[in-house]
Amino acid sequence: MKKKPTNDPNRRRDPVAVFDSGVGGLSVLPELVRRMPREDFVFFGDAARAPYGERTTEEVRCLADDAVTRLIADGAKAVVIACNTATSAAAGYLRKKYPDVPIIGMEPALKPAAEAGERPRVLVMATPLTIREEKLRALSDKLRDKAEFVFVPCHGLVEAVERGEVDGDGVLSLVTEILAPHLPGADSIVLGCTHYAHVRDVIAEVAGPDVLIFDGAAGTARETERRLREADLLTDSEDKGGITLLSSSRDPDYSRIMEKLLAGQMEK
Repeated sequence: MKKKPTNDPNRRRDPVAVFDSGVGGLSVLPELVRRMPREDFVFFGDAARAPYGERTTEEVRCLADDAVTRLIADGAKAVVIACNTATSAAAGYLRKKYPDVPIIGMEPALKPAAEAGERPRVLVMATPLTIREEKLRALSDKLRDKAEFVFVPCHGLVEAVERGEVDGDGVLSLVTEILAPHLPGADSIVLGCTHYAHVRDVIAEVAGPDVLIFDGAAGTARETERRLREADLLTDSEDKGGITLLSSSRDPDYSRIMEKLLAGQMEK
């Protein structure tokens, strides 16, 4: 695809790009499709350079800039950064670089979790980089009178999901190791990485039936629709949209993993 001028009305039928460091954003894509079924979507997972959550802010910003620049050059009318780590590190920078392209990031679901009870104890599962970034800390500071937030770094969980491991004893053991020390007294869990939604059932099993689980996928889909409408970029097509899955991985099995995880999310 060749990039069209920003004032070209035919941009309405250009695709919405969804970008993640790997397969995590495939948990957000179904929410986008359900909300905007006539839009075309191109998903790109930068699997060859994943995981982002163990990298520095500068590295992630450069990687996100490279991916988003290519997606826009290929004709994307908007970009959803379906990665909490890349959102924290690069969304502000990319919005300044591409002021004419709606760029939507992930918003951790701290607010709905905080408002789900009387000063609840909220566990925030996230990558080490997301926890270090100012965005998450600033949001939790605004809500500290409403809830107690406990940040839980989840080493190894993204890598497991990237291998397609979303159930079984290995993932159960890993999630238990990550969560068990923090669960006493917990009221809810925020999934602060889109990868973790793929193991939501395992997290729910470990946490128990009384712990609520929140993620930002639905909110991101609503915001994407709002931004497209505001920019007069919602498609005028009456046909059902399509999905194209792309990745930077050279692993021949990776496409199968992507398709499997997307199918699992679309069924929910």
